[in-house]
Amino acid sequence: MGEVTELMNRARAGERGALDRLFELLYPELRQVAHRRLARHPRDGGLETTALVNECYLRLAEREGLTPADRAHFLGYAAAVMRSVIVDAARAAHTDRRGGDQPHVTLDTAVSDSVAHSAEEILDVHAALQDLARVDPRLAQVVEMRYFGGMTEAEIATVLGLTDRTVRRDWEKARLLLAHALRA
Repeated sequence: MGEVTELMNRARAGERGALDRLFELLYPELRQVAHRRLARHPRDGGLETTALVNECYLRLAEREGLTPADRAHFLGYAAAVMRSVIVDAARAAHTDRRGGDQPHVTLDTAVSDSVAHSAEEILDVHAALQDLARVDPRLAQVVEMRYFGGMTEAEIATVLGLTDRTVRRDWEKARLLLAHALRA
């Protein structure tokens, strides 16, 4: 943890190589997050774990002024970026579907138990999540980290500075609100 903290301090100071080294150190953990996110996802041309992590790195490297406070916040940033990658892949699959036999990117998590898994529904969840963020940003963060980042309640609690119980309540509340929004 000492090296991670030092690298974050150097990254906040603007040292480019520090972010690269930080990503290298946290790569196994980021792979676990991506793997959990895609674990039940068919590998038929959709996103693979390595591709998701690598795209996450590329997008994080492009961000100016990335200033994670600690390891947990860095993983929170990564969850937000993974969400963006997954949504972009879903948009591409949705667009391709109109013009050909391209494979579809699907997600399989507890949030979407009540809906089928398709690129359209990923985009619907994304839109509902944007609406939720306007009403309650913390609930949206919990969903983003769990649904798109594959993080556990304990990991989310660490990132947001909450208790596991609060995260669990937020998750349940967010699921209900999203399920209602998706039915409408």
